[in-house]
Amino acid sequence: MTASGALRGRGAAVNPRNRFERIDIDFEPGESAAERGDAPPTELFRDESRTILSRNDSPDLGFEYSLNPYRGCEHGCIYCYARPTHEYLGFSAGLDFESRILVKERAPDLLRKALLSPRWKPQVIVLSGVTDPYQPIERKLRITRRCLEVLAEFRNPVAIITKNHLVTRDIDLLLELNRFQACGVYLSITSVSASLSARMEPRASTPRRRFAALRELSAAGIPCGVMTAPIIPGLNDDQIPAILEAAAEAGASRAGYILVRLPHGLRELFSDWLATHFPDRRDRVLNRLREARDGDLNDPRFHHRMKGGGEYAEQIGRLFETVRRRVGLGGGGNGRTGSPSTAAFRRRTNQRSLFDEATETEAHP
Repeated sequence: MTASGALRGRGAAVNPRNRFERIDIDFEPGESAAERGDAPPTELFRDESRTILSRNDSPDLGFEYSLNPYRGCEHGCIYCYARPTHEYLGFSAGLDFESRILVKERAPDLLRKALLSPRWKPQVIVLSGVTDPYQPIERKLRITRRCLEVLAEFRNPVAIITKNHLVTRDIDLLLELNRFQACGVYLSITSVSASLSARMEPRASTPRRRFAALRELSAAGIPCGVMTAPIIPGLNDDQIPAILEAAAEAGASRAGYILVRLPHGLRELFSDWLATHFPDRRDRVLNRLREARDGDLNDPRFHHRMKGGGEYAEQIGRLFETVRRRVGLGGGGNGRTGSPSTAAFRRRTNQRSLFDEATETEAHP
């Protein structure tokens, strides 16, 4: 893949070939969106999934179940490890991922069905784990909010990870969950620089707005933290102290980090982006990543994929831990927000009485 021009409001500038497809379109010179300077509009597609909770058994994640209201993400973060998941849908990990969004309209109903099942053991559900639950289209569709309404009804604990100030819209529901110590929110913040953030994550909230969200959540008494994720060597690793200091000042209580992950075709997509936006740093960034990834740009092994290894990765870890302790933030792991409680979980059912009248009952675990 050769370097392509930037598209306004998009992270990727091209649609690299889907690794599952046998047929690929090779544009003539001047025909590609990047060469024309066109940014494709966002298209929405209905997702007909029959279940909504995704289970993982990864030993290096701090949760078992997650809920993703959307597939694909308008934020357009160029480094997003979820980009290759779009290839399973027949799309590309490039522009398609951020402009062709699948919407799970039935998510709230499917969630209620799952929580009503006697097989459900109350535990923390992470929103989202893959794509951002508060990406721009959520402002209109409100699917994440309706899922939170269900979680509040059942008092099932939830942990939210987002890059968008829009999470503050739902403080009323978070307050209801927090009455039972059943929620936590992480703001993912990769930089204190608005210009760098605009290049890396063009449709996410600015750093200033994300810190503002931390202040609003903290002021409301909602447990919140910061994820400096991902850390990209030679690009934003020098901002770790500033991010943690600003997060602590804004009211965050915990912090975690993840080293950038580049699975599958994301290696080439990210390298192309570097060549466009930071040509003078491209080789340095990639070489540092190889140093931390045992000679490759990605290491999928459990317990290695999140933090990397080697001297550089150890330096990052020491810096992060030193600053975290100095500013008074607790450890955050990989998306953990403390330990939201399941103690207040309730399962409401409609049962028939002896007189054939509908009677609402509460069934606790």
